Amino acid sequence: MINWRGMNKLFVKEVLRFLKVTVQTIITPVVTVLLYLLVFSSVLSDHVEIYKGIGYTAFLVPGLIMMSVIQNAFANNSSSLFQSKLNGNILFMLLAPLSDLEIYIAYTGAGIVRGFLVGIGAWIVSCWFVILPVHNPWILVCFTLIGGGILGSLGMISAICSDKWDHIAAFQHFVIIPLSFLSGAFYSIKILPDFWQKVSLLNPFFYLIDGFRYGFLGRSDISVVTSFAIVLGCFILVSFLCLLILHRGYKLRS
Repeated sequence: MINWRGMNKLFVKEVLRFLKVTVQTIITPVVTVLLYLLVFSSVLSDHVEIYKGIGYTAFLVPGLIMMSVIQNAFANNSSSLFQSKLNGNILFMLLAPLSDLEIYIAYTGAGIVRGFLVGIGAWIVSCWFVILPVHNPWILVCFTLIGGGILGSLGMISAICSDKWDHIAAFQHFVIIPLSFLSGAFYSIKILPDFWQKVSLLNPFFYLIDGFRYGFLGRSDISVVTSFAIVLGCFILVSFLCLLILHRGYKLRS
């Protein structure tokens, strides 16, 4: 049986943790999106058209929203879990009557909530530049949840495997951020040479952003069904890996 009360307490604790520093966890990422929009929309909006009849700013906004969601879901779980390891208070969570699955759901859920809130803030800010149509709200919700879940799981994995803050920073700056920027958030992969198009298709973040963009614009570089299948497979894979590490207690119970 699932310990719903304990899992809910851990989830609420994690949500309240990042809400206490809203300027750092919510407002700052939204301001970053605003800066991207100020630069790119003012410079390229009148000169670049990716999809016929759709301005560059409208193309850009969904990519920025999803990029903010996934980066903040990762940052939330990696920083929170590693801080607990560093302070030694992770012992109280491990001693509590919580299973590996319950811990995983609580942390991943909190990461999704933070990513979702940042995404909503980025969407509100983007309305000053362009009012986006919503082609399919269910697609938007599905890709947001799965994207937050994937990066929330990766955040937990990086926190468990890291021995110091430098390791988490390295994972974020050399893996998460490059994959985010090279995922088609700022451009369509169809304008790339054939070789780089094939390389882009190896990036799982591309499918998150391309599918999410379809939810707004009804246009995408590849089939939204293909994107959904791939990101769902990635979610299952990283979730299994995270649960396996939690179950074995790697660098948690030693």
